[in-house]
Amino acid sequence: MSFAKSVLAILLCCVMALPGFAQTPELSGGQHHFFSWITNNYVGHPLPRVPFEDSPRLEKLMRAGTIYLSLRDAIALALENNLDLEYARYNPKLAQANLLRVSAGALLRNISSSITSGPSSATLGVLGGTQLGSGGTSGNSGGGSGQGGVLSGLNVQLQGTAVPNLDPVLFLTGTFTHNTNIETATNITGTNFLVSQYKSYVYGAQEGFLTGTQVTAYMSNTIGVSQNSPFNQFNPYSQATLNLSVTQNLLQGFRPSINNRYIRVAKNSLRISDLTFKNQVMATVVSVVSLYWDLVSDIEAYKVYQQTLDLNTRQYNDNKRKADLGAIAPIDIIQAEAEMKASQQDVTNSRTQVLNQETILKNYLTRGAIDNLAVIEAHIVPTDHFDVPGQEIVSPIQDLITEAMTNRPDVEQSQIGLENSRITTLGVRDAMLPVLSATASTSNSGLAGQVNTVPGPGGVQQFTPSTVNGYFLGGYGNVLGQIFGRNFPNYSAGISLTMTLRNRSAQADLITDQLNYRQQQIQDRQLHNNIKQNVVNARVSLEQSRSAYETAVEARRLQEQVLQGSRRKYELGTATILDVIIAQRDATTREQSEVGARNQYIHARINMENVLGTVLREHEVNIDDAKTGVVGRPPDLIPAVR
Repeated sequence: MSFAKSVLAILLCCVMALPGFAQTPELSGGQHHFFSWITNNYVGHPLPRVPFEDSPRLEKLMRAGTIYLSLRDAIALALENNLDLEYARYNPKLAQANLLRVSAGALLRNISSSITSGPSSATLGVLGGTQLGSGGTSGNSGGGSGQGGVLSGLNVQLQGTAVPNLDPVLFLTGTFTHNTNIETATNITGTNFLVSQYKSYVYGAQEGFLTGTQVTAYMSNTIGVSQNSPFNQFNPYSQATLNLSVTQNLLQGFRPSINNRYIRVAKNSLRISDLTFKNQVMATVVSVVSLYWDLVSDIEAYKVYQQTLDLNTRQYNDNKRKADLGAIAPIDIIQAEAEMKASQQDVTNSRTQVLNQETILKNYLTRGAIDNLAVIEAHIVPTDHFDVPGQEIVSPIQDLITEAMTNRPDVEQSQIGLENSRITTLGVRDAMLPVLSATASTSNSGLAGQVNTVPGPGGVQQFTPSTVNGYFLGGYGNVLGQIFGRNFPNYSAGISLTMTLRNRSAQADLITDQLNYRQQQIQDRQLHNNIKQNVVNARVSLEQSRSAYETAVEARRLQEQVLQGSRRKYELGTATILDVIIAQRDATTREQSEVGARNQYIHARINMENVLGTVLREHEVNIDDAKTGVVGRPPDLIPAVR
């Protein structure tokens, strides 16, 4: 009786493994109904659509066809609307789905770990293009190099010990059979044609475990067997067999550490997907900051050209008035007019570059800017101005390297990639072992039926309840009573060994994995070396750009004095108009050099933040806001329009 209780417990466990009792994480919520506890795991769950509408922040920053944009709001708009970030938000969800998949014993699927950088800024009259990679933080983000093909496709994962199916499988088959067999003799069946008719059912459950164990419990039933043979004591009759078998791997595929390796890799991939997303946020913020300050520099350059045009226009008008009075030669008017026309062309080109840069920035900060006519026609007015600090904070190079190693996501990604390679190599090494498995099974059978009433040929005695074994008289309930009463038990145990004598394929797979791991170690060292080199280069670039900016400021100041002196000399008649034009050109060049030097300094600082991995901290970006695509901070106030 105790055995019957144990069998019943196994059956109840199988029932508890039904999808209705399982709790499976859903990717999205759905409407539940009465039978959802049964059908939930057999229907697709629709995901919410991709929103292509811009956040309301953009409208709040617009006034009279102008977008008043601070750097903080530009970053906030990118976190809310940028499509690169929206694309990257699906990678953690894909990693969760991958974990759900391997938890059932399936193979890993490919997950992208690429990083997309923003577009380059506009050059003279040319829109910038989009590039791949994230500059200082890209590398093989997501552990691509460290994974060694683990996440690159299913074909690579076919190497190594097979992972057991961890989801319980319920099976049920039912058949109806009617057979007519021609008999050449009647001494066995009592008839020249034996007609058999019955229904059969087989149902059970099977499940694998991380220990390398596989358990199968099933029950086969043959119900209502009826034949036209008068020699059968029972007709119709039913019989059934309850079977329980356990197979245990003893060498290959024996340990949980082998069979759960993909689950561990998938859990690590969850962290990799978070780091990849953080890397994408950093790349996006770097692009936004660069595009914003490039727009500021383009506007400053435009103002310089506009100021030069105003001066040249005033000079032309003054010369024209003096020529009318006969104070100067007509050639001075021609020279002044030629310079004025050249300045007009510079203003036109500079304005075109500003408009192109605005288009690039608007497209990067919105999801459908091209579809919104108001956004297309709106001009961007940056409300922030970059002030070069009076003194740089000097940090030891070793401290900067330590900070970069601590903050940069790709460093941790590379380490996780190496760990994943070590985990998957366990399966390849385990596959070198022979296949040794032990099997034990037990079964109980039962049979019951009614007395055969088919009349036989002459001289054959008719069966009666008193002439047959009464133990087998009854229905299907008697069959179950015999099974759970263990009246007809069967037991078996065995062992199976399979060995590949030379085992060259498994050896080659292990050698390949070990060589790949060595290559990944080299790539990890290259990553660390590149980070150190980038930190050194970034600091040198920052120092040089600051020195260049200070020199440009001083050169511009001195040239302004030269221009003032040339104008005074021209008014006194000791200098020609050509001297003034040359001095004005040099002054414009010096002002543009200052604008360019300031922009180079800004980019050097951005690059330093990027290399050190401090971009998000420096610009106060909350990674949780980036994950949700909703920035809680309200837009900055629009400055008063004068």
